[in-house]
Amino acid sequence: MPAESDLPEPRMDWALDPDRCVLLVHDMQRYFLGAFDEGAEPVPELLSNIALLREACVERGVPRVYTAQPGAQRPDDRGLLRDLWGEGLRDDPAHTGLVVPFDAERGDLHLTKWRYSAFVRTDLEGLLRRSGRDQLVVCGVYAHIGVLMTACDAFMRDIRTFIAADAVADFSADDHAMALSYAARRCAGVVTAKQVLAALAA
Repeated sequence: MPAESDLPEPRMDWALDPDRCVLLVHDMQRYFLGAFDEGAEPVPELLSNIALLREACVERGVPRVYTAQPGAQRPDDRGLLRDLWGEGLRDDPAHTGLVVPFDAERGDLHLTKWRYSAFVRTDLEGLLRRSGRDQLVVCGVYAHIGVLMTACDAFMRDIRTFIAADAVADFSADDHAMALSYAARRCAGVVTAKQVLAALAA
């Protein structure tokens, strides 16, 4: 996981505001975590930092939105993802189950996700607009695929996105670093979980 000293230089002077942000827990499903040795880094730090962010958002009243892809997708729903990634998830909790606790009774929200960007064929933008919020804090996997594409899409919708660099993970350190570098230069703030927690506590 990157340390604060590893973060790319920011181009935007955005400040994270607890009254304007939503936490997006991106694709933390068993299928996607299967790319890692779950007993080795970065997974323990990933899970720990996401848990810290989630609890701080609960305490601060920041909405939490979880994305999850459905299992056994029809070919027309899977689209071009099928050409690159195959059939995807089985309709089985061993694939579709979330590894980060989801609690609807505490106000957690679920979005069915269909493409790299969490905005495609979902009501994510509507959720933000209706709640009067225009900032997104993103954690989860994978940094250079869905996390980065969601951040780019948010930028084009005038939604300020903050990627929690040590609360996202990727196939490799190079993929992780590339995602953070591109985001910082083109579409998002790149911060640590500690920095997000400090903003939420302010």
